[in-house]
Amino acid sequence: MDRLQELLACPACAGTLTATWSCHHCGRQFEAADGIPDLRIPGDTRTETVREFYERTPFPGYPPRDSLHALRARARRSEFARLMDQAIAGDARIVEMGCGTGQMCLYLQRANRMVIGADLARASLRLGAAAARRFGIDRVQFVETDLRQPGLKADAFDVVYSSGVLHHTPDPRAAFGHLVKLARPGGMIVLGVYNAFARLPLRVRRLAARLTGFRLIPFDPVLRDRTHEAARRDAWLRDQYQHPEEHRHTLAEVQAWFAENDVRYLRAYPSAVLGDEPGELFSRAADNWRPESWLAQLEWMRTLGREGGLFFTIGQRA
Repeated sequence: MDRLQELLACPACAGTLTATWSCHHCGRQFEAADGIPDLRIPGDTRTETVREFYERTPFPGYPPRDSLHALRARARRSEFARLMDQAIAGDARIVEMGCGTGQMCLYLQRANRMVIGADLARASLRLGAAAARRFGIDRVQFVETDLRQPGLKADAFDVVYSSGVLHHTPDPRAAFGHLVKLARPGGMIVLGVYNAFARLPLRVRRLAARLTGFRLIPFDPVLRDRTHEAARRDAWLRDQYQHPEEHRHTLAEVQAWFAENDVRYLRAYPSAVLGDEPGELFSRAADNWRPESWLAQLEWMRTLGREGGLFFTIGQRA
């Protein structure tokens, strides 16, 4: 069996899947149109609303005439993406839960890494799979599935990465519990969610947008940069300003999720230690002093608030 397929499982019973996408244990048969297996069990009304939202406008979009070289150059402009790539071993098994159109999956796929990109929205996954074919990448498998009953093997991944996803679920705390189960013992968890403080500037911009019928959205640098890319501009506008489900979280709240699920907290990105610059993303921060972290989060209003207020928390499963 293909080594990537070995990382997948039946979402109904967690059984092993055959090469023809049937379950060895319960016999359930799954479809795999366009090479993307449909391992999704229909969710509740709120989850289905979010799925339909992204089916209409996949996020993030690919620029016109994109290439693998351009994608990697674009990713390397992000310090966080560079640190992720440097921290992950060359033979790691990685899952990105809520991969969208799969750009981070395609960036991280190098050396002997195996990458699974999982998402609810098939429209997004099709864009990622098409880009993988154009770029000649064959060690990424995209799969349609839901985090609550994932078609993914438990305890199997060296790195579990989820960015911009849990805060769009009905119960982010419960969703995190499902996410942790995918990591092997000792595996790394990298979680990106909206910060309660850093999100405030965008919430002000969103209020102005709604009051003007979205004719005026002041001080949004992403919209300004995408003036001549209508599809990507519209995707950002919908995702940031018109999303049907959104939650915001403090670092202390996410640290509590970690403790509840036996995940050892290592650090936040940006660092919650004032003056600290992480050279190694998977290393432990110098300290974890609560008052200092609150001050850091207030500073994130300025540094992260320009682009939506997303921050990352990194931990290691016990």
